[in-house]
Amino acid sequence: MVTKKYESEELQDIRTIQIHLPNGYDRDTITNYPLTIVLDAEYLFDLYVGNSKLFSHTDKAPKQIVVGIEMATTRLKDASFDETRNSELTAYSKSFIKFIKNELLSYIEGNYKTSPFLTIVGNGISANLITHFLKDETPIFNAYICLNPTFSPDISIQIESYDLNKLSSIDNTYYFYFNDGKFISDEKQQRIGLLNTYLKSLSIKNFNVKYDFIGDSPSNVSAIGEGIPRAFDKIFEIYSGINKEEFETKIKNLSPLDAIAYLENKYIEIDYLFGSNLGIREIDIIAIESIIIEKENGDYLKNYGNMILNLYPFSPLGHYYLGRYYEAGKNYSKALEQYRLGYGKMDPADPNADKFYQNVQRMLRKG
Repeated sequence: MVTKKYESEELQDIRTIQIHLPNGYDRDTITNYPLTIVLDAEYLFDLYVGNSKLFSHTDKAPKQIVVGIEMATTRLKDASFDETRNSELTAYSKSFIKFIKNELLSYIEGNYKTSPFLTIVGNGISANLITHFLKDETPIFNAYICLNPTFSPDISIQIESYDLNKLSSIDNTYYFYFNDGKFISDEKQQRIGLLNTYLKSLSIKNFNVKYDFIGDSPSNVSAIGEGIPRAFDKIFEIYSGINKEEFETKIKNLSPLDAIAYLENKYIEIDYLFGSNLGIREIDIIAIESIIIEKENGDYLKNYGNMILNLYPFSPLGHYYLGRYYEAGKNYSKALEQYRLGYGKMDPADPNADKFYQNVQRMLRKG
């Protein structure tokens, strides 16, 4: 972690920022990393960084650059609004937003390898502040994590005035996470509920809203610990490998050609959003194999096998699908050739090697 003193012209003040660079950052000359701005860094920064490490280690989210802004002594000034003026931000809070947009982001993006995907995190009153970034014609942040939000009395009217339907014409993806809970006061819950009702009335394909009632948390402190990983699950859902829900709701009923296109588009979007050129995970290749094999007489097995050989030339998987294609067409000599090529790429110690060799033996009997 790097701690820096940033002299802000906008705020006429020196602000302390913390910067986390992911493991391997200095050795990687190619990858760009999503950037997250964490407000209230004096207590949120380490918690967010810990979750980013956990999720990237388990391949559930990309590695991130995380920048925290300490607000311990300036919080009320940084994120204040005027209830007598329709909850409009105070002049200083507007300057704080300009500091983030025009100074801090420019500095980080100019000095570090960031991808276009930007997240901002706030808690309580700072969670209300970050909603004001949605006012821009093209919002600069992709994801908004509002933890235990202390929304302004006019939050629903304000959000409605931003005309979020504008997002549908922007070639980008947006996420909005906010939580609720019994530990939150009735007045705050009412504001959260009104905003949730309004957001549920919208139908914007690229604006993904997650209202999260954390009912079992005994306090706002434990809700922060629960809320961050739950927000990660939503924001980075496309990055994760295909799970049962994604398969059942988005893939199961596709044709083989459309399933292959879905898989390719998933990874194009991952690369575009997060700067992560992953190829295509083998687990995701296997996830849609039933569609390729069982539908349309397996006619797309050849296309699938060749695609996988291009992606993973040292893997037996491409040869396996080509073998299945030729076997289905009763061209046993070509099927035998593909199965042998695939088996030759396997480690004899691989527990699946003996099972794979059964394909070779089957073709020898049929030939």
